[in-house]
Amino acid sequence: MTVTVANRSVEDELFKARVFTSVNSFTSGVEGPAVDKAGMLYAVNFERQGTIGQITPDGQASLFVTLPEGSIGNGIRFNQQGDMFIADYPKHNILRVANGAKQVTIFASEPRMNQPNDIAIDNKDRLYASDPNWKANTGNLWRIDPDGKVTLLEENMGTSNGVEVSPDSKILYVNESVQRKVWAYELSPAGTIRNKRLLIEFGDFGMDGMRCDIAGNLYIARHGKGTVVKVSPAGKILQEIVLTGKKPSNITFGGKDNRTAYVTLQDQGNLETFRIDTPGRR
Repeated sequence: MTVTVANRSVEDELFKARVFTSVNSFTSGVEGPAVDKAGMLYAVNFERQGTIGQITPDGQASLFVTLPEGSIGNGIRFNQQGDMFIADYPKHNILRVANGAKQVTIFASEPRMNQPNDIAIDNKDRLYASDPNWKANTGNLWRIDPDGKVTLLEENMGTSNGVEVSPDSKILYVNESVQRKVWAYELSPAGTIRNKRLLIEFGDFGMDGMRCDIAGNLYIARHGKGTVVKVSPAGKILQEIVLTGKKPSNITFGGKDNRTAYVTLQDQGNLETFRIDTPGRR
């Protein structure tokens, strides 16, 4: 039953997190939340590693697909045609599930990758993949074109993790978990990057996945702190949302108005949700 306070549903209270799916319905590898055009939510590692779960708007999770043996998903994104792309970190692949199908195919493969982690997508359906080397505290950044061609954009960064494209596809954001820095690059119409600048640096705790709203604000999962921080395009902290879990791994947006945030929690093995004030960029 929905509880109301002063004629307002608790579920509509802005920036107030609540549990969305059952605790431990996903493994500690829960990641990559993404919402399709029909409003269905997906996340990796439902019940066991190597799967993708499908979650209804009321929080009921079920198995969507099982990945090929040895593959484990991380980030998920959808292109404009509704095709699903999954970062498969053990196999150095980007996997694809075509819209309306459940067959998993290899869209791109790059043996030089450490382990493709989070992925972002621009308005021309080009993917951008972070590629951390956790042991060395370094990382790379890759672009994957709609034809599957893979291009190295930058190597020997810090521990590259969360990645996102601004609403106008003119800025590419990448964070470094260990170094606690978020970088902003100018993103050209051809998908090249230049003029790297530091957007924000944190003094404690790590970072994981991040997403933009349509105003260009970044929502960043603060892994270990148990919060999601909202940062303006100028690098100013605007809001910090406290979660039940302490290890948020990623975030996405959905709901009828695209103002519902969904966050994956590794220590809880589930997802939490909260309402935001500006619609998110899916």
